[in-house]
Amino acid sequence: MSSTLTVPIPASPEPAAPAASRKCDTTGLNVCLGAERFIQFNAVAAVVFLLVGGIAAILLALTRWQAVHLLPVDWFYRVLTLHGVNMLLFWILFFEVAVLYFTCTVPLNARLFSRKIAWASFAQMLIGALMVNGIILKGQADVLLTSYLPLVAHPAFYLGIILVATGTLTAVYNFFATLYVARRDRTFEGSMPLVTFGATAAAIIAVVTLLHGAIVMIPTFSYAMGWTAQPDPMWYRMIWWGLGHQSQQVNVCAMVSVWYLIGQLTTGAKPVNETVCRTAFLLYILFINLASAHHLLVDPAVGSAWKIWNTSYAMYLAVLASMIHGFTVPASVELAMREKGHAKGLFGWVTHLPWKNPAFSGALLSLLIFGFIGGITGVTLGTQQINIIAHNTLRITGHFHATVVGGTSLAFMALTYYVIPLIFRRDFIWRSAARAQPWMFGIGILFVSLGMSFAGSLGVPRRIYDIDHSGAFGAAAHLMLGVMGIGALLAVTGLFLFVILCVGTLLFGERNHGRAMADWGVAQALPGSREGSLAEDHWAVKGTIALTAVFLACFAVYYFANWKALADVWPVR
Repeated sequence: MSSTLTVPIPASPEPAAPAASRKCDTTGLNVCLGAERFIQFNAVAAVVFLLVGGIAAILLALTRWQAVHLLPVDWFYRVLTLHGVNMLLFWILFFEVAVLYFTCTVPLNARLFSRKIAWASFAQMLIGALMVNGIILKGQADVLLTSYLPLVAHPAFYLGIILVATGTLTAVYNFFATLYVARRDRTFEGSMPLVTFGATAAAIIAVVTLLHGAIVMIPTFSYAMGWTAQPDPMWYRMIWWGLGHQSQQVNVCAMVSVWYLIGQLTTGAKPVNETVCRTAFLLYILFINLASAHHLLVDPAVGSAWKIWNTSYAMYLAVLASMIHGFTVPASVELAMREKGHAKGLFGWVTHLPWKNPAFSGALLSLLIFGFIGGITGVTLGTQQINIIAHNTLRITGHFHATVVGGTSLAFMALTYYVIPLIFRRDFIWRSAARAQPWMFGIGILFVSLGMSFAGSLGVPRRIYDIDHSGAFGAAAHLMLGVMGIGALLAVTGLFLFVILCVGTLLFGERNHGRAMADWGVAQALPGSREGSLAEDHWAVKGTIALTAVFLACFAVYYFANWKALADVWPVR
């Protein structure tokens, strides 16, 4: 593990390490033992629910792939519900709580505010997740992740989600309280590190998101119990998307924070301009919630003026934040590599990146898939007129598999390659397989997303069990569903490999306590290179500028191709 992770130097004399802590032999950072325990608990739970969601994923892909068509119809919708709640809620929320506990303690040299609160959080989340999974497998909650009214599940389904939400809010409270104690006790100087700042932005959005969940789930639970009348379905849809889509924005903040952290760990990269990066996180807080509107663009209950303002204007301020991060992360890496002496040509620095480090390759693939596939398709689908022809097709599913799976999940997997040696203090087993795992998972998800997106462009609907009976879809649609299925086989193989590596390492990995842990590989400096020598050279990141131009060209081509498709659907007469 690299020693390039920097923490603000405390004022002299140096304050004592926080109570009940240990010093990492590689980084020199103090790790709070209380936080370490709950990072471990939440990370392990996250991987377990990832495995459940992955098993459901391959069953679904082999069912939507019409040539295989594996599951019967009732089990298709049951497994689809299981897949949604485990992948979009449980895997990500448990892992994000682990990230929150790490970022509020280790980089700040701080202690966790309360172990009792951490226990209360973990217990609520675990009990709630087990309740939801149990009731789904019993066949009493075949309502999909959105659970739109008037569909009604067993009350335990809603109660379980409420417990997960309240447990996560409890962890967020512990996070903010820890930040307060760290500032009060002056465990760090100056501004908080960027990774902690990004996690704070995620926590702020999480509060708004989870409150939406409470507002919508509590009356629905009451209705399922027979205590109150049915909530209005239109009201339900609008408030639910304050939970459903905004939770992805929590993921985005956490994912971007991971990008910055791994860039620094593997290449020594520092943000080109921290003020700009922090401003981008602020844009997420202020405007990202408005992007939830694109799920309601075909809903007659919402007025056109509101739809146009939210999706055609305000949403782009949040998109601007992602484009800033999408530029500053690779720019910081390029600048670090050129300062290490790898400055030959436009992309000469790329060949010297630590490609054998699975944390680096996973983070880079996460950035590329999220930006080029998820970002471009998301902005396009958020345009009101285009959304009308794409809504509820597989294009929507292709988009969020690129953002949530190819972006967030892959970034979290990448971070795990440092979390396990640092927090669990074991070296990874089967390192050659670990190096291949991010590529296997990332390429698989790329094919899944592209197969879904093109099938959706041919009109294939989402959430539909069987398209063969209609006779409306030709060979091209079936080909794209086959591409999706093959990609799913590859991606789920990568997911299973990740789980095997994590579990195998925890059980059989060599202990690294008392010595520097084995390094995955970091970018090395050439003799005579000078760090910081290119800080004032605005063309030092010319490779990133070229990649940005390619991205904008791809966006323009895709965006206007959609307008051409719209004109073909509704030709001007």
